[in-house]
Amino acid sequence: MVKRYNLGGMEGSSIVVRAFFVGRALAQALTEQVGHLVGEVLAGVGRWDAQQREALRQQIQTILERAAQEEQKVTQARTSTPPPDLQTVIDELRAEIARLRTELKRYRQQT
Repeated sequence: MVKRYNLGGMEGSSIVVRAFFVGRALAQALTEQVGHLVGEVLAGVGRWDAQQREALRQQIQTILERAAQEEQKVTQARTSTPPPDLQTVIDELRAEIARLRTELKRYRQQT
């Protein structure tokens, strides 16, 4: 059994009904505010994520450009310098070996 109170001309049941609708309106308002806040937070996270992805993409692009430049330098250096004449290299190495043998003989004779 529900007790009904008479408060300023309002009957007890109408106060309960009014409290229900006030509570319902309050809950809806809070839900909207929380929804708006969550939406703003998610939008901020989305913007941050997009910025991080763009920064990473730019960094990768810079690295790839540097690598391509270095590769181009090496390729140009390789093609601009003719390969050494193999016979000349062999002759130079033989001369170096002969010079070292001579110095080694002198060293052995001194000791």
